[in-house]
Amino acid sequence: MKHAYFVTGTDTEIGKTHASCCLLAAAARCGLRATGMKPIAAGCDWQDGAWRNEDVERLLAASSLRMAREIVNPYLFRAAIAPHIAAAQEARPIQFAPIVSALEQIRAAADIVVVEGVGGFRVPLGAAGDSADLALALGLPVILVVGMRLGCINHALLTMEAITARGLSCAGWIANRIDPAMSSYRENIAALTERIAAPLIAELPHGSEQIAAKPDLESWIRARG
Repeated sequence: MKHAYFVTGTDTEIGKTHASCCLLAAAARCGLRATGMKPIAAGCDWQDGAWRNEDVERLLAASSLRMAREIVNPYLFRAAIAPHIAAAQEARPIQFAPIVSALEQIRAAADIVVVEGVGGFRVPLGAAGDSADLALALGLPVILVVGMRLGCINHALLTMEAITARGLSCAGWIANRIDPAMSSYRENIAALTERIAAPLIAELPHGSEQIAAKPDLESWIRARG
């Protein structure tokens, strides 16, 4: 098995990192060499003599195959702001070639690579394009994380339209219950399932920082062959 996926979301702060870590953990339980990648990260703290981003650290911890931090995360910006603004402030424009090269190195060693995007699907990255352009440059199928809350149907369907418009395939979507008090949760899942052609890979419960075993994720990974 040699697979890689681009994980995007209906918005920022809807659980892309958590979903990515769950995918990595499920792949490891399937006996696969799995590595997470966060090409662009904005927002970090000074830890152990270096700047560290929480999402990058979580992906590194969840990976069963460890790669060098600079390969997993080619672009790290200090300010927790839109990446194109952070890049301009630090005079370090984002270019796709180093990201493509880093992914090639990871794919050569890993069975499965989970590439987590930054923000939502159309977040600007600077002159090189936006997050959708990055997914296209990497040539990866997309996994869409839907933050389950009021308004998620519209956000999910608009994002799916954008994915299709770029000529990208959607390998599946993950429902992440970010609002535990969401009304008519099951009805929203049904509405999305009817309207999204890609399969529902898994439903992640609210507030679960621990990466619990998800048989549905493991079954989906095994089915990819």
